[in-house]
Amino acid sequence: MSENHGRHAAEPTERTVAGTTLVTPRGELDLLTSPVLSRRLDVLTADAFPDLVLDLRAVPFIDCSGLRALCRARRRALSRGGRLRLITRSPALLRVLRHARLTGVFELLPRLPAELDAAARPAVGEGPRP
Repeated sequence: MSENHGRHAAEPTERTVAGTTLVTPRGELDLLTSPVLSRRLDVLTADAFPDLVLDLRAVPFIDCSGLRALCRARRRALSRGGRLRLITRSPALLRVLRHARLTGVFELLPRLPAELDAAARPAVGEGPRP
């Protein structure tokens, strides 16, 4: 784990495509940074039928407070008839999930779902999207 002292967590980026919200946190999810993500996930899971995809490919480290934020978001989404999916292929993150006995709890994806991936690519003849 690297030193986070004095560093503030950046707001995760997000976009919504066809009712699914893609949330992309960056950097470590630890005691100092996970509250930012947790607050945002609380907002996104406040309504009925939330459909969230968390892209964790830019997260090199997660501790128990980060896992707590993910578990809370999953519980809130499911209680409102929604779902939460995680994108990761990180051996380190998968190992943490396995040791915490959470691999069977979360819906894990190796890549962006096709509908979100297609929406992210510009159409032929169109420039990059803002």
